[in-house]
Amino acid sequence: MDSIDRAILNELTQNGRLTNVELAERVHLTPGPCLRRVQRLEQEKVILGYRAVTNPAATGRSFVVILDVELSAFDRESVDRFEVAMAGFDEVVEMHRMFGSPDYFVRIAVESLPDYEKFLTESVLTLPGVQKVGSRFTMKTLKSI
Repeated sequence: MDSIDRAILNELTQNGRLTNVELAERVHLTPGPCLRRVQRLEQEKVILGYRAVTNPAATGRSFVVILDVELSAFDRESVDRFEVAMAGFDEVVEMHRMFGSPDYFVRIAVESLPDYEKFLTESVLTLPGVQKVGSRFTMKTLKSI
Protein backbone atom coordinates (compact mmCIF):
# COMPACT_ATOMS: atom_id res chain seq x y z
CA MET A 1 0.00 0.00 0.00
CA ASP A 2 1.45 3.35 -1.02
CA SER A 3 0.66 6.99 -0.26
CA ILE A 4 -2.02 7.16 -2.98
CA ASP A 5 -3.81 4.12 -1.51
CA ARG A 6 -3.67 5.79 1.89
CA ALA A 7 -5.08 9.00 0.41
CA ILE A 8 -7.92 7.03 -1.18
CA LEU A 9 -8.69 5.36 2.15
CA ASN A 10 -8.61 8.69 3.95
CA GLU A 11 -11.03 10.28 1.50
CA LEU A 12 -13.43 7.31 1.52
CA THR A 13 -13.33 7.18 5.32
CA GLN A 14 -14.45 10.81 5.39
CA ASN A 15 -17.10 10.37 2.68
CA GLY A 16 -17.88 6.91 1.33
CA ARG A 17 -20.33 8.37 -1.19
CA LEU A 18 -17.73 10.18 -3.27
CA THR A 19 -18.03 9.45 -6.96
CA ASN A 20 -15.01 7.92 -8.60
CA VAL A 21 -14.42 11.18 -10.48
CA GLU A 22 -14.50 13.22 -7.24
CA LEU A 23 -12.22 10.73 -5.52
CA ALA A 24 -9.78 10.72 -8.42
CA GLU A 25 -9.58 14.53 -8.37
CA ARG A 26 -8.93 14.58 -4.63
CA VAL A 27 -6.07 12.06 -4.82
CA HIS A 28 -4.65 13.49 -8.07
CA LEU A 29 -5.36 10.53 -10.34
CA THR A 30 -7.41 10.04 -13.46
CA PRO A 31 -10.69 8.12 -12.96
CA GLY A 32 -9.52 4.81 -14.52
CA PRO A 33 -6.49 4.18 -12.30
CA CYS A 34 -8.40 5.46 -9.26
CA LEU A 35 -11.22 2.97 -9.84
CA ARG A 36 -8.76 0.11 -10.31
CA ARG A 37 -7.07 1.01 -7.01
CA VAL A 38 -10.41 1.12 -5.16
CA GLN A 39 -11.41 -2.24 -6.63
CA ARG A 40 -8.06 -3.73 -5.63
CA LEU A 41 -8.43 -2.37 -2.08
CA GLU A 42 -11.89 -3.97 -1.93
CA GLN A 43 -10.66 -7.31 -3.32
CA GLU A 44 -7.74 -7.36 -0.87
CA LYS A 45 -10.19 -6.72 1.99
CA VAL A 46 -8.54 -3.43 2.92
CA ILE A 47 -11.93 -1.80 2.31
CA LEU A 48 -14.44 -4.02 4.08
CA GLY A 49 -17.59 -2.14 3.13
CA TYR A 50 -19.52 1.09 3.17
CA ARG A 51 -22.18 2.26 5.60
CA ALA A 52 -24.47 5.11 6.47
CA VAL A 53 -23.81 7.00 9.71
CA THR A 54 -27.17 7.70 11.31
CA ASN A 55 -28.44 10.15 13.89
CA PRO A 56 -28.91 8.13 17.11
CA ALA A 57 -31.74 10.36 18.34
CA ALA A 58 -33.64 9.97 15.07
CA THR A 59 -33.31 6.18 15.18
CA GLY A 60 -34.24 5.72 18.84
CA ARG A 61 -30.73 4.71 19.90
CA SER A 62 -29.38 7.79 21.65
CA PHE A 63 -28.99 6.21 25.11
CA VAL A 64 -25.51 4.68 24.95
CA VAL A 65 -24.13 2.39 27.63
CA ILE A 66 -20.68 0.88 27.95
CA LEU A 67 -21.09 -2.58 29.41
CA ASP A 68 -18.17 -4.47 30.95
CA VAL A 69 -18.83 -8.21 31.14
CA GLU A 70 -16.92 -10.89 33.00
CA LEU A 71 -17.56 -14.59 32.45
CA SER A 72 -17.35 -17.43 34.94
CA ALA A 73 -16.20 -20.07 32.43
CA PHE A 74 -13.70 -19.80 29.59
CA ASP A 75 -13.99 -23.13 27.78
CA ARG A 76 -14.45 -22.80 24.03
CA GLU A 77 -18.13 -23.78 24.08
CA SER A 78 -19.06 -21.28 26.81
CA VAL A 79 -17.15 -18.44 25.16
CA ASP A 80 -18.61 -19.19 21.71
CA ARG A 81 -22.15 -19.44 23.08
CA PHE A 82 -21.80 -16.09 24.87
CA GLU A 83 -20.23 -14.31 21.88
CA VAL A 84 -22.82 -15.57 19.39
CA ALA A 85 -25.69 -14.61 21.69
CA MET A 86 -24.36 -11.12 22.45
CA ALA A 87 -23.42 -10.36 18.84
CA GLY A 88 -26.95 -11.35 17.83
CA PHE A 89 -28.65 -8.68 19.93
CA ASP A 90 -29.68 -5.59 17.92
CA GLU A 91 -28.90 -3.41 20.94
CA VAL A 92 -25.21 -4.40 20.76
CA VAL A 93 -23.47 -2.00 18.36
CA GLU A 94 -19.87 -2.83 19.26
CA MET A 95 -18.25 -5.70 21.12
CA HIS A 96 -14.64 -6.56 21.93
CA ARG A 97 -13.05 -9.50 23.73
CA MET A 98 -10.36 -8.00 25.93
CA PHE A 99 -7.06 -9.10 27.40
CA GLY A 100 -7.35 -8.84 31.17
CA SER A 101 -10.38 -7.56 32.99
CA PRO A 102 -13.13 -7.09 31.99
CA ASP A 103 -13.46 -9.99 29.59
CA TYR A 104 -15.67 -8.02 27.19
CA PHE A 105 -16.24 -4.38 26.35
CA VAL A 106 -19.70 -3.93 24.82
CA ARG A 107 -21.33 -0.75 23.55
CA ILE A 108 -25.11 -0.82 23.79
CA ALA A 109 -27.42 1.69 22.07
CA VAL A 110 -31.08 1.88 23.06
CA GLU A 111 -33.74 4.56 23.36
CA SER A 112 -33.88 5.04 27.13
CA LEU A 113 -32.78 3.91 30.58
CA PRO A 114 -35.86 1.67 30.99
CA ASP A 115 -35.03 0.04 27.63
CA TYR A 116 -31.48 -0.61 28.80
CA GLU A 117 -32.64 -2.03 32.12
CA LYS A 118 -35.00 -4.38 30.29
CA PHE A 119 -32.27 -5.46 27.84
CA LEU A 120 -29.77 -6.03 30.64
CA THR A 121 -32.08 -8.05 32.90
CA GLU A 122 -33.98 -9.99 30.24
CA SER A 123 -31.17 -10.63 27.76
CA VAL A 124 -27.63 -10.21 29.09
CA LEU A 125 -28.10 -11.45 32.64
CA THR A 126 -29.97 -14.54 31.44
CA LEU A 127 -26.99 -15.77 29.39
CA PRO A 128 -25.15 -18.75 30.87
CA GLY A 129 -21.70 -17.95 32.20
CA VAL A 130 -22.18 -14.24 32.86
CA GLN A 131 -20.55 -13.67 36.24
CA LYS A 132 -20.39 -9.89 36.53
CA VAL A 133 -21.47 -6.82 34.57
CA GLY A 134 -20.70 -3.16 35.04
CA SER A 135 -22.50 -0.34 33.26
CA ARG A 136 -21.16 3.09 32.41
CA PHE A 137 -23.41 5.67 30.80
CA THR A 138 -22.27 8.06 28.11
CA MET A 139 -22.57 11.69 29.11
CA LYS A 140 -21.52 13.15 25.78
CA THR A 141 -20.01 11.74 22.59
CA LEU A 142 -16.97 13.79 21.65
CA LYS A 143 -15.70 11.71 18.75
CA SER A 144 -17.03 8.71 16.92
CA ILE A 145 -15.73 7.09 13.76
